[in-house]
Amino acid sequence: MTIQTIFAHVSCADLESSIGWYAKLFGKAPLRRPMPGLAEWQFSDSAEVQLFEDRDKAGTSTLTLGVLPLAPERQRLMDAGLKPGPIEEADDFYIMRLRDPDGNLVVFASAQRD
Repeated sequence: MTIQTIFAHVSCADLESSIGWYAKLFGKAPLRRPMPGLAEWQFSDSAEVQLFEDRDKAGTSTLTLGVLPLAPERQRLMDAGLKPGPIEEADDFYIMRLRDPDGNLVVFASAQRD
């Protein structure tokens, strides 16, 4: 098997209200709305995020995003009106966490703090 693209999937209770929050998170609107209840953001030829309306599973997703560096990204999120947590140091990298309105966990991971 040769994997060409990975779609990260996040479940939400209300797609339309969640699109606004994720547009702030990603700094852009979704690229596609391929079917009812689904919105997609594309970041490269192989990295995409799907936001799917599923009230029963909303709040159970975790999305991890790799960014470089982390401190400016934290400031961008705060400027967008989101509430990221503090930058936390791990063994060889840094993370920052926040939750979307449904309670899904979004983790930013980076090898660089500043």
